Amino acid sequence: MISVAGRLRQTFQFLFAWLFPLNNEPARSYLTAAEYALFLHMSRPERQHHLRVLAFLLDQGHRHPSLLKAALLHDAGKLRYRFSLPDRVLVVLVKALLPGKFRAWSEAEPLGWRRSFVISAKHPIWGAEMCEAIQTDSLAVDLIRSHQTHLDGEPASERDRLLALLQQADDRS
Repeated sequence: MISVAGRLRQTFQFLFAWLFPLNNEPARSYLTAAEYALFLHMSRPERQHHLRVLAFLLDQGHRHPSLLKAALLHDAGKLRYRFSLPDRVLVVLVKALLPGKFRAWSEAEPLGWRRSFVISAKHPIWGAEMCEAIQTDSLAVDLIRSHQTHLDGEPASERDRLLALLQQADDRS
């Protein structure tokens, strides 16, 4: 689970994304043309985040193609609805302080005051659907769909091992 310090770091990275250079080229190496087009539709802070996740995995020596695709597209579902910095802060606070309320409030349509909670909870499913529609490989789609699903204990399969790696890289980035 990501720490408060980690969330603060991510908030500052999001807020000041315009200060940092953005080189999308590494993504092109691991994505099909359709996947790369989806990647380019994401906001600058989101693309920077995904590139940091990719860089972390590569620095650790991981080269599984499905893992690298998932690293670059795991938050693509946030494209479905605008998800601003205040939305993110609200979600982080409620998840940390009122996890039961977060779960309850995220089971709705993404409208009104519940919108932020629904986007946070449902974006993995939406992202998986978007990637499936552009024929991303099934393991990458599954990793995207599951990237917020907590694994209990040690990974029991190769898929679980890849999911744990994606989650670790996502939390650190």
